[in-house]
Amino acid sequence: MPQPIAPRTAQETPAAPTAPARTAQEAPAAPTAPARTAPKALEGVLVADFSRVLAGPLAAATLADLGADVVKVERPGSGDDTRSWGPPFCADSTAAYFDAANRSKRGLALDLSDPGDAAAARELARRADVLIENFRPGALARYGLDPAATLAAHPGLVHCSITGFGSGEGARLPGYDFVVQAVGGLMSITGEPGGPPLKAGVALVDVLTAKDAATAVLAALRHRDRTGQGQHVEVNLLSSLLGSLVNQATGHLATGRDPGPMGNRHPSIAPYETLACRDGEPLAVAVGNDRQFRALAQALGAPGLADDERFARNQDRVRHRAELVGELEKRLAAETPAVWTERLTAASVPCGPVNSVGEALALAERLGLDPVVPVGAGRTPQVRSPLRLSATPVVAPHAPPALDEHGDPLRAWLSGPDDTPPPPLT
Repeated sequence: MPQPIAPRTAQETPAAPTAPARTAQEAPAAPTAPARTAPKALEGVLVADFSRVLAGPLAAATLADLGADVVKVERPGSGDDTRSWGPPFCADSTAAYFDAANRSKRGLALDLSDPGDAAAARELARRADVLIENFRPGALARYGLDPAATLAAHPGLVHCSITGFGSGEGARLPGYDFVVQAVGGLMSITGEPGGPPLKAGVALVDVLTAKDAATAVLAALRHRDRTGQGQHVEVNLLSSLLGSLVNQATGHLATGRDPGPMGNRHPSIAPYETLACRDGEPLAVAVGNDRQFRALAQALGAPGLADDERFARNQDRVRHRAELVGELEKRLAAETPAVWTERLTAASVPCGPVNSVGEALALAERLGLDPVVPVGAGRTPQVRSPLRLSATPVVAPHAPPALDEHGDPLRAWLSGPDDTPPPPLT
């Protein structure tokens, strides 16, 4: 994580314009430059996070990475459902699932059915710049926290609603990632041909929706910066998934045919899949053009494959995929994925072993990406934000909050003058 910018050393300080040399006695003492800290992209933006589980909390955590001040509102007693979604559990006995999406937030427990707590929630919404929630459409109206009410009280608010299936005919349907992967078509194209449909290894639809929500909020904040006008932002899991099907959805629209599962193979490129090496160990090979295929054939000691009429062009390789895989695996069987990764990478052929999560983190560390960042003694570290900004770097994360960890100072602030800033996150 980029750190606050330290005062420049003498070596880093730009040279002053040339002037006549002074003696040591004549030289005045140089003024001491004040320490500087990097500006935060979303400094001064207050986010009220009323969301639960993953899509909403992850969107709010992304805004926190960019410097926003995020207050996570949870029900008293149990809090966010994901606090107990384990094992695995983190060092503080909170589920790893919760920690993954709630870094750098302050914790506030409010019972919306309690009139006093509901009033505090409305006051938080009135003071916030952004409100994120994933309640069913209409469910917040009884508390005066629906978009119509919050925007009436605060016209500059960006109110982001995340649902499963939108606010129309699908408004009453519960939005669960696994269900949306099924009904949204993703499972139908995931898995081996002839095998059962499979879900992705993470709650991918929730993650994609979180990124869409954060993008939409940033666009709405930009509009507010120009006009002073807030707005209601809507994102739903099904639409985020359909928008992420990209070539598979467009292929259906172009041909009228439904794509099916292809395992690790690509529907339009070959070889773009896992191939068996020595002892059947897999190697991911991603040949994107004919030039790369020629380099692959050369590295395998079979340059003639690139001139074989079955394999010379990508469309030919796709058509003759089975024969191609046989020819390639016959040669790959001589060595391990590690050996082939080194050789093929040297030949500019995109490839790599199939790593575990731990191996992937270790790879990122070797590449200098610093993938893991500490968040305090006795706390499980976090995966570093993937965002890199040169002028407004992402902030060093704080550990996710305990339930109502910051409740007392936040409630005191919400009951006080509205022109005072919120208490700092410590």
